[in-house]
Amino acid sequence: MSEIKRVGVLGCGLMGSGIAQVAAAAGHATVVRDVAPAILDKAKAGIEKSLAKFVEKGKLTAEARAATLERLTWTTTVADLKQCDIVIEAVTEDLELKNSLWKELDSLCPAHTLFASNTSSLTIAAMAAATKRPDRFVGLHFFNPVPLMQLVEVVRTVTTSSETFDRAFAFARALGKEPVAAKDTSGFIVNLLLVPYLLDAIRALEHGVASAADIDKAMQLGCGYPMGPLTLLDFVGLDTTYKIAEIMFAEYREARYAPPPLLKRMVLAGMFGRKSGKGFYDYATTPPTVSTLGL
Repeated sequence: MSEIKRVGVLGCGLMGSGIAQVAAAAGHATVVRDVAPAILDKAKAGIEKSLAKFVEKGKLTAEARAATLERLTWTTTVADLKQCDIVIEAVTEDLELKNSLWKELDSLCPAHTLFASNTSSLTIAAMAAATKRPDRFVGLHFFNPVPLMQLVEVVRTVTTSSETFDRAFAFARALGKEPVAAKDTSGFIVNLLLVPYLLDAIRALEHGVASAADIDKAMQLGCGYPMGPLTLLDFVGLDTTYKIAEIMFAEYREARYAPPPLLKRMVLAGMFGRKSGKGFYDYATTPPTVSTLGL
């Protein structure tokens, strides 16, 4: 079983940059690709800030921070990933876009290169089938924020070989993460259970069960959760949740995965949560106040 030394990361948004950070911090030469220099610059600044916080808190030495940054290479060219031992894709949840990139990489990368997707809702089989190496394709689903969250879902589809799965599982462990094995079902383990809970919280608000603040407080204090479901939705992104729910509903055709009308209206209005400044809560104030949603 060949060792993974050089890591490629395709896409450097919030998830991709986090994956790149932990890969480089674990000692891997890491090549990060995105479509524009401005996106790469933003990701680089974010990683520098994140590592500086670790140094400030005494969890990382200044020397280790410098070494991590030294291991990162930034590019806008897909071909620069061709010598990687594993390529981890973290682009938007668009199957056509993902598969166009996988087809390009499939023709560039050597036979030993593993392909891994960080998708949270699409099936791995839908991407593996677009390549000539379906046996070397696996899911590696990280969680946000990647440098802090310990879990990685290692997803095995019907074509994934045992060697590929074992290499991917060992790689996740080498990053200092806690991997769990999951079958290739849309949503895997966490989102399969989490998404219906989040959508039910929106339906409870729609139906007047309680206010947004009281729904969140009840689930925090009653279940011991670190944050309520509507606060979590704002953190994840309402647009992201909507897209995931649409994908999962198309896969399962079960009502519990169908996006509620309120979620759709909020996304259409540009209310995406924290990243847009307004979702179920308005982040223009400190602390945030509950948004008026016309309910």
